Amino acid sequence: MYSAITTSLENAILLITINRPDKMNALNKTVLDELNSAIDEVYNNNAIRSAIITGAGAKAFVAGADISEFQGLKHNEGMDLAHKGQYIFKKIEDAPKPIIAAVNGFALGGGCELAMACHFRLASDNARFGQPEVNLGLIPGYGGTQRLTQLIGKGRAIELLITGNMLDAAAALQYGLVNYVVPQDELLNKARSILELVNTRAPLAVGRCIKAANAVFDHSKDGFTEEVNLFGECFSTQDMIEGTNAFLEKRKPNFAGK
Repeated sequence: MYSAITTSLENAILLITINRPDKMNALNKTVLDELNSAIDEVYNNNAIRSAIITGAGAKAFVAGADISEFQGLKHNEGMDLAHKGQYIFKKIEDAPKPIIAAVNGFALGGGCELAMACHFRLASDNARFGQPEVNLGLIPGYGGTQRLTQLIGKGRAIELLITGNMLDAAAALQYGLVNYVVPQDELLNKARSILELVNTRAPLAVGRCIKAANAVFDHSKDGFTEEVNLFGECFSTQDMIEGTNAFLEKRKPNFAGK
């Protein structure tokens, strides 16, 4: 089905692997198109409850964009490329099912932006994060200037953006860019263990938690009002009835996602 990524579904968790290890899993047009299709599958396939994005091999999550595709682009073409990347990464950010990044090596440029678009990140102890676009006479174009600032604060973000320096896994954990750092051979198991727990929770409530948290950074919305509305919507779900009944009856709930 795909040529630049692979997907596999196990225990309702879709594993999406950027599969260009000979190119350090760099993002080219094909990767972006196929990633977009895989994210559509996350949205539309009821058998999928959550997803992991990672990179093939032991060196890189995604070491950046495919710079060869930048040559010869003009102003409007550069804007079109940024719009495309931002559209796909916003789709990841807004997904009603949790999508986490398992960062297994270099996450630079577009790779760092991809990781930051996910709902949260786990890193192997050899992971490195950075936005080195200034070394190319560029800035991040797939949301990196915005999400990096949201995640680690303005001062630290600007320093990384204008120096092009990298963060190692320990610093990324200290800055709050990642939730966990584990040995590389434990990375996917750790990611799966978190999502296996999340998958036992009420799916519609999980999706609404993501939507409410995202509203913090959406200037078109009042986050508190969004929370009120989403909280109220939960009372119209079968899952809320099942969850509260199970609590009162001292049994485990059986959520149907309805």
